[in-house]
Amino acid sequence: MGMGSAFWASLRRILWAAAIGSFVGAGVSAWFGEKGLWLALPALTAAAVVASVVASRNRPAAKKNTGGEEASLPVLSPLAREVIERLPDPLMLVDPAGRVLFANRAMREVIGVGVERKHVSSLLRTPSVLEALARTSATGEAASVEFVFRVPVERHYQAYTARVGSNPVVTTLLLHDLTSVKRAEQMRADFVANASHELRTPLAAVTGFIETLKGPARDDPVARVKFLDIMRVEAERMRRLIEDLLSLTRIELNEHVPPSGEVSLEAVVREAAAALTPLAGADRITVSIDAADGLPPVAGERDELIQLFQNLIHNAIKYGRENGRVWIALRQTSASGRRGSDAMVTASVRDDGEGIAQEAIPRLTERFYRVDVKRSRERGGTGLGLAIVKHIVNRHHGRLQIESRLGEGSTFTIYLPAARKPTDAAVTEVL
Repeated sequence: MGMGSAFWASLRRILWAAAIGSFVGAGVSAWFGEKGLWLALPALTAAAVVASVVASRNRPAAKKNTGGEEASLPVLSPLAREVIERLPDPLMLVDPAGRVLFANRAMREVIGVGVERKHVSSLLRTPSVLEALARTSATGEAASVEFVFRVPVERHYQAYTARVGSNPVVTTLLLHDLTSVKRAEQMRADFVANASHELRTPLAAVTGFIETLKGPARDDPVARVKFLDIMRVEAERMRRLIEDLLSLTRIELNEHVPPSGEVSLEAVVREAAAALTPLAGADRITVSIDAADGLPPVAGERDELIQLFQNLIHNAIKYGRENGRVWIALRQTSASGRRGSDAMVTASVRDDGEGIAQEAIPRLTERFYRVDVKRSRERGGTGLGLAIVKHIVNRHHGRLQIESRLGEGSTFTIYLPAARKPTDAAVTEVL
């Protein structure tokens, strides 16, 4: 068969398999429910593609060897492999012994690269998913399981399992990401709770001054000017609070989505520091930046990283000594990790302020936690700055380190992975 004929034959099989997947989906709607059916259709279609292409191979499946394992399995056509590889949802094919035969690009981003021929239990440490895979492989019954990955960032998934073929048997595992849905639900609840709590005080103050201006201070120009100034301060505080809450909500909603861009950390830090030059000048604080030569770019979202360093530098200025200094140092280091880049870029922001008690350091990134409430509010703080920093760092797969001693100032160090060119793992032709 010529190249053109082979292509059209493979294409016909895939289209026919997709139609079969949709048809089979109607029959299992009672299992998944109407809403779950639409989420399960990609898994059913992918399973039908696998079944169609595997069944269409002319060579028979190899017999089991004396050790009870499959000696070899039919090979997916390049077109079928490409279709599965480009599916947006993570998909894995597993043999009866629990070994991974194939994992598409989306799945490798979840569990790591170089997964073929490894046992699925060494890659997914979720008992409910492993039990569903084993049950489906043994009985042929489709299953649906919801589970959570806690680290490095909490992610929620719905796992669908289905068995295709009979000789050889292949079990498909498809993951549907529910993180955005779960986060949206939690964000709405958190925003209402936090906004109602934090806005209560400034709103009460503004309401009280309005009543005073309408009553006792109606004809008192001195009191009117004073109260209007206070109302302006409180209104500005509410505006900052709402902006920070919205910003934090937006960052948390996308925290599970790694950034795709590359940025120069030195350029980001210099831009953030330049924006705060008037604030530093008002307190006569000198901000100095020391960047090592040849720093690699980092994988990151430019606007979020600028916001991160503006918060850190603003805090250093706000809590530093008058006529003091803020030191910013950028260096390259290394860190080991199964999925991340070995090269890391660090940025430390150090002030010469009063320092922070050791018992307070673990709570600094909590929402609305303030070491000095009075001073924070006087300097325009909302108590959300370091919470925003923490979630931006999490999204960038980085790390935040805080060091401080009373009377000696504080140092906030950010570790971010250096950017690297994406390299897709070679797909082994074991299926």
